[in-house]
Amino acid sequence: MSRAANPFRPAVVLGLLVVGALAFLLLLYALGQGWNGDDERDGGSHAAANGLNGYSGLVTLLEETGHEVSLSRNPSGYNDYGLLVLTPPIWSDHEEINEIIETRRDNANGPTLLVLPKWIAFPVPDVPGLESEDGWVTLLGPDSPEWFAGLEIGEGAELSVGKTGGWQGLARNGDLPDEDVVQALTTQPEVELRAMVVDDEGDVLVARVEEPSEYEYYDPWPVIVVFEPDLLNNYGMADEERARLALDLIAIATEDSGMPVQFDLTLNGLGASDNLLTLAFEPPFLAATLCMILAALVIAWRAFRRFGPPVAEAPAMARGKRQLARNGASLLERVKRWHLVKQPYEDMIGRRVASALGLRIGDHDSREIAIDKALEKRGHDGPPFSRLAGDLREASRPRDIIRAAQRLRTFERTLTQ
Repeated sequence: MSRAANPFRPAVVLGLLVVGALAFLLLLYALGQGWNGDDERDGGSHAAANGLNGYSGLVTLLEETGHEVSLSRNPSGYNDYGLLVLTPPIWSDHEEINEIIETRRDNANGPTLLVLPKWIAFPVPDVPGLESEDGWVTLLGPDSPEWFAGLEIGEGAELSVGKTGGWQGLARNGDLPDEDVVQALTTQPEVELRAMVVDDEGDVLVARVEEPSEYEYYDPWPVIVVFEPDLLNNYGMADEERARLALDLIAIATEDSGMPVQFDLTLNGLGASDNLLTLAFEPPFLAATLCMILAALVIAWRAFRRFGPPVAEAPAMARGKRQLARNGASLLERVKRWHLVKQPYEDMIGRRVASALGLRIGDHDSREIAIDKALEKRGHDGPPFSRLAGDLREASRPRDIIRAAQRLRTFERTLTQ
């Protein structure tokens, strides 16, 4: 016997499992990529922002010129090989930035391009009649970062914001978007910074750290500091000459090696947790992941091998008087207590026989005598009831007990038929 047919088809169940697995993998990837619903076009000074103080224009320029560009939302990206572009905000922690720069220099992960912030910006207010897009900002004014002097490469340095007539360097020259608000290095730090781009007054706009190498056989990767962010941000990318200067700086930092360029977003508060999907396939989690995949395949194979209406299991104990008697006999046979049923069975048959003869005697001995006398009056020619009952009481082996009980049962049937 089987149950009713299963309402779910195997193909439908398989489709649900596949869709569920893909959705779970997409969730892990989204967690690692920072897809949390927040809009990255928040008016910040980072590579995902499209405001004047953002750097999405530089990202697009590098992509269109054949560079391999990525946006890093995880601190583990600091150790990746390639050019790391840091665009920290004004309220950054100098110890964190200093650790990033020094760790990359010590581990030879690649060059670092540090772009200092300058503008205080707010999103364009939602005013009727004022057209703007998401991420656009209003520049309220300049504010030089105090944390630069706390870096090892900036100890003793002084920044100032003032007017200038333009910039020159790397065999190029041009003007700035707002020449009344230009941020420059006016006092050299203890670590020597070699000027790469200066303004008309000779103040440094872009410099390279010139620090003696502690290694005998190779020089560390360069660290380039951009003091005037308008040379690289979206405000500056509106001019072709400034865009070409940006490409020249990238080429110098990477030494024209074609290495990947990575823009950091973690310092701007857009970090995300480790990509769980990637971690699952990296040591030491790879072994556990493979075991889980194999276990899932085995479970799926066994499930689909038996898919369909399963055979209904028989009940653990059958119902009915006959089965109840069999169960009782099996119990007696297992516990070896046949002698315990002799007296109850004799009393049960005695009561039935007495009832059949119309006797109302409850005492055991008196009932046997009364049954024998009543049978004599009726001319019964068989063995008396008292003798059959006595045989049952005297039987000791299971076989003898059963035979004596059967004779009593036969005696009862002859009277009740």
